[in-house]
Amino acid sequence: MDGRLRRVWRRGRWFVLGLVLLLVVPPLFGALALRVSYTGDLGEGTRTRGKDAFWIGHAWVDGRKEDADLAALAARLKDSGIRDLYVHAGPLEHDGTLRAAKYPRAAWLVDGLHRAMPGIRVQAWLGDVLATEGPVGLRLEDAGARRAVVGSARQILDAGFDGVHFDLEPLHSDDRHYLSLLDDLGRLTGSRKVPLSVAAHQIDPLPGLHSVNGALSGSEKWWSQEFFGEVARRVDQIAVMSYDTWMPLESLYGGYVAQQTALALEATPETTDLLMGLPFFHEDDLGHHENAETVAAAVKGARLGLARTDPGRERFGLALYVDFAAREGDWAAYRAGWL
Repeated sequence: MDGRLRRVWRRGRWFVLGLVLLLVVPPLFGALALRVSYTGDLGEGTRTRGKDAFWIGHAWVDGRKEDADLAALAARLKDSGIRDLYVHAGPLEHDGTLRAAKYPRAAWLVDGLHRAMPGIRVQAWLGDVLATEGPVGLRLEDAGARRAVVGSARQILDAGFDGVHFDLEPLHSDDRHYLSLLDDLGRLTGSRKVPLSVAAHQIDPLPGLHSVNGALSGSEKWWSQEFFGEVARRVDQIAVMSYDTWMPLESLYGGYVAQQTALALEATPETTDLLMGLPFFHEDDLGHHENAETVAAAVKGARLGLARTDPGRERFGLALYVDFAAREGDWAAYRAGWL
């Protein structure tokens, strides 16, 4: 190797080393931080407050379920911490309206659950794809569409539901039109004295990460902690979708949930119910590794985050997603870790 090539190599190897350090070291430190976050004292005071929730599918209102199914559901939920059921009664049309034909058995379900489980709250779960990352979907910037969504909420409450739960995705951080919609929905639910509930994106693990991800991919996975707080202040109940996290190991996932729990507790007023989502489903893809995202890890992570941040918080619970994909092991882990 001649002198010129040696000089190029010396300069080049430092560039390569710098690139490796840039790409490898921050993720390693991040992984270490999550692993450490998954350790510590759970605290005996960090168990169910009886304010948990359960997402259940459309089959409960479209005629596929029968009396025996309802009795089995009531037996399953007996002596659990579940107070709220989010029953899929949508989806909304892209103009914000809701077809009544989507929930013909709503009265049967609500009345039957009230008889079988006095005190249970049966909320209508409504949602739609937003046109934030593609040409098709609900457009929150359209004032007419927002008015139609409020009308759909009024319609579903008139059908007998005890509250309304919204899951609109993908919802970008700092969407002022969404906050305006929540203000309008809150006036409706407040006048009816029923809860307004929402499913929420995860919070930036690092400040500004949603903006970086959006710039690189055109998609925003996270919300800023400030925006999360603005949403939480406008609703009665906020449920973090703390799954589909990309975490490859159970310990990293549990540490991530602990971190998310702490961030959410810091941003959520004590007057709002905060729930952390549990993965009662089983898939294996880039976003969700079922061997990593376990119920046991999520429960432990939520308890660790609660113990470190606000162990006395009463309006706190877990939200189980979803009934039609749940296995016996999921229920066992929920009961053993949380109840």
